[in-house]
Amino acid sequence: MKLVIHGRNIEITDAIREYVHQKIEKAANHYQNLTTEIDVHLSVARNPRITTNQTAEVTLFVNGSVIRAEESSENLYASIDLVADKIARQLRKYKEKRQSKPVNRPLSAPTEQETQPLVGDLTANRAPELPEDVVRCKYFAMPPMTIRDALEQLDLVDHDFYVFNNVETGQINVIYERNHGGYGVIQPRNATLNGHETAQSNTTSKPVSTGQS
Repeated sequence: MKLVIHGRNIEITDAIREYVHQKIEKAANHYQNLTTEIDVHLSVARNPRITTNQTAEVTLFVNGSVIRAEESSENLYASIDLVADKIARQLRKYKEKRQSKPVNRPLSAPTEQETQPLVGDLTANRAPELPEDVVRCKYFAMPPMTIRDALEQLDLVDHDFYVFNNVETGQINVIYERNHGGYGVIQPRNATLNGHETAQSNTTSKPVSTGQS
């Protein structure tokens, strides 16, 4: 199992490196046969107004899936402890899902009643506010998957959205958590899902069922 440690605005000392290995490897110890690589990013925010400025982010590559967790606090070692605990919980959840996963059935596309009007411009009425510089790039494998599989991945990456390659359309889609509950799926215009052409970017106002309680 490969473990890589990166630092931003912080020097990765031998003491920090040893602590990361101790905590993160212990969290993933029972899942070494599933885990191929662990990336750890440690960073310190320079903004003095941010009190929880010491962040530990861990990404695990597990049998083609990605499990991610991030925690911040006023102390780097405390952040590492918190993220190690979260990773251990995520790995247990992943293993339980694999053991109890039913036969994979395609998740239905939103019906006409569920489909919202086409959003022509996502940045309308507000000016985009982006950082001047790209501070980090992420690369990851994107094997084709169903919306149901993408929803399971969303539950593991500790984000409120997940980008995936829709196996039924061959298009890049985004599944995300809606502010008022449930999940939405953003698709390219004129993508085809389950044999039905969708001439818009779709969202669904109903919760997406995972087939599990």
